[in-house]
Amino acid sequence: MSQTILLVDDDTSLLNLLGKYLEKAGYRALRADSGLAGIQTLFEKQPDLVVLDLMMPRMDGWETCSRIREVSDVPIIMLTARGEESSKLKGFQLGVDDYVTKPFSFAELTARISAVLARVGRSGIPVPEVLEIGGVRLDRRTRRVTRDGKALQLSPTEFRLLAYLMAHAGEPLSSATLVKEVWGPAYADDKDYIKRYIWYLRQKIEPDPANPRYVLTERGFGYRFAA
Repeated sequence: MSQTILLVDDDTSLLNLLGKYLEKAGYRALRADSGLAGIQTLFEKQPDLVVLDLMMPRMDGWETCSRIREVSDVPIIMLTARGEESSKLKGFQLGVDDYVTKPFSFAELTARISAVLARVGRSGIPVPEVLEIGGVRLDRRTRRVTRDGKALQLSPTEFRLLAYLMAHAGEPLSSATLVKEVWGPAYADDKDYIKRYIWYLRQKIEPDPANPRYVLTERGFGYRFAA
């Protein structure tokens, strides 16, 4: 069965052309010309991935992404004309899975869609479905994380990072490996992402983030989840 891609952009010409290209590539393409229409279509059709434009009138990509993340972990690729690092970091914090900067080729975007769907599908994490170490429990089926029985609210990116760390507990993991597995090969050289997200993660799972007991730093190399 074809995977469904929801395209959200106020440029109707782009929606039409990109939708046709994706359909020829074997996907089912849904089109929405505003953030609100995109959210309504998401509820009704439950797509496998969302391609979301950042610069839209009324409800922009940031607000649309934030509203989507309140109800869904669907993968999101953001289309943006902005190349600044701060924009990417903000997007990843909100739960964006990848970025494509305008102007872009349809072939490039299609390759990114395929890569994100493959990454989400395999999760990069081996069995078991439930990981429990110390007081931290992560359930991949329900996407629920608790510490000492208390539920923790993690973004999709934080969840993937924690899941990968816990799946390899006791094993020192390089920053490059973590970025590649959580964000994808295109970001393997962007070490700043992992520093920022390790900080976010520690704020949520550590009893004392200044003195972590779970996510430990391997100085000059990367990080390790305490076994």
